[in-house]
Amino acid sequence: MHKKTVLENGLRVITQKSAGTKAVTVLILCGAGSRYEDQSIRGISHFLEHMFFKGANRYKNAKEVSEAIDSVGGEFNAFTGKEYAGYFVKVASEHFETAADVLSDMLVNAKFDSHEIEKERGVILEEFNMYQDTPMYQVGWDFENLLFGEQPMGWDEIGTKELIKSVTHEDFLKYKNSLYTADNCVVCVAGNIDEKKVIKTIEEKFNFGNEKRSRGFEGFKPDLAKDLKKLHIKKTEQTHIVCGARGIPEGHADHYVEQVLSTILGGNMSSRMFMAVREEKGLCYYVKTETDNYTDCGAISTRAGVDVNRAVLAIDAIKAEYARICDEVVSEKELSKGKEFIKGKIALRLEDSEEMAHLLGKYELLYGKIKTVEEIVRGVDAVTAEDVQRVARELLAPENLRIAAIGPVEGLR
Repeated sequence: MHKKTVLENGLRVITQKSAGTKAVTVLILCGAGSRYEDQSIRGISHFLEHMFFKGANRYKNAKEVSEAIDSVGGEFNAFTGKEYAGYFVKVASEHFETAADVLSDMLVNAKFDSHEIEKERGVILEEFNMYQDTPMYQVGWDFENLLFGEQPMGWDEIGTKELIKSVTHEDFLKYKNSLYTADNCVVCVAGNIDEKKVIKTIEEKFNFGNEKRSRGFEGFKPDLAKDLKKLHIKKTEQTHIVCGARGIPEGHADHYVEQVLSTILGGNMSSRMFMAVREEKGLCYYVKTETDNYTDCGAISTRAGVDVNRAVLAIDAIKAEYARICDEVVSEKELSKGKEFIKGKIALRLEDSEEMAHLLGKYELLYGKIKTVEEIVRGVDAVTAEDVQRVARELLAPENLRIAAIGPVEGLR
């Protein structure tokens, strides 16, 4: 059972003691994703994530940070999303203090040394170039831009080359101080833990002070995206396509209906898209339907890598499956399979202390209320076949569909 503790400075600490594991994950989530940017600082959230690993007070450079975790056989990483950023260390439970020490030093005492900034510019520029050269990544970002338009929700997290080349120590410090505050962060500790010891350690080490978050983001503006296609002509061996529509915000009453809909369409190797587009027609290697759900908007889409000469056929096949699920009520057998698949994947994922920490922390950070596994399962179980058809018709009507493609796409115009 999880426990929530609010420290004196407003920092929320979520603990989850799990039997049957010798590991512990310490994860800190901060409301500091790319939605908090404007055009002048587009990409600073992601660059800042890199800089936190470059040294602070107790661990003075990237080598010392890495060695502290490597020397106890731990794992560590970070990520920047649209609405929040996360930093985690996973270790054997006896090394919990080391994990907390490294993370707290990084996030509270980061130096943002100018010499390190200059070195990291090159790293991130190469990451930028890698994404440009990887159509599977880039087509997803093109689709987000098509779907959400020219606003932070429609921008990729990597940012612009201009920002990467020009951002300064002062820019990082200002941005960090505006968002990396106790009231805007959640620390989650899951695994083989002593809860009292965890709270005491977090209280001692994560001393953010009493400053409050001073930066926010504007709500999603749906009228900023009107185009239906985004075609990127590039010489590739496959045409990479994404076809989909705007979806449902995470807190919406139909959130779980959309999850079941997505699973039936293309969530696994026995799904409709996989069987129709790959197995029956042989049009692609990979094909998958998925959702992205944010606090005030979302997306549902099917992506595939297809034969460059048959991209139109593949898009037509995807659209045909969208039309079919709108026209016909799914069978109880197919509905049950989709629901059980979702619940089974949740059970498997949450055996990992990192996944458990992320689940608990995300809902606390974004919604101020932890969502339990039991609540999620009840939400999935409540979905009916009629719900699936109703939401499919609302989301996947032909006039709502948008298509992004990268490859020799002249024939798609």
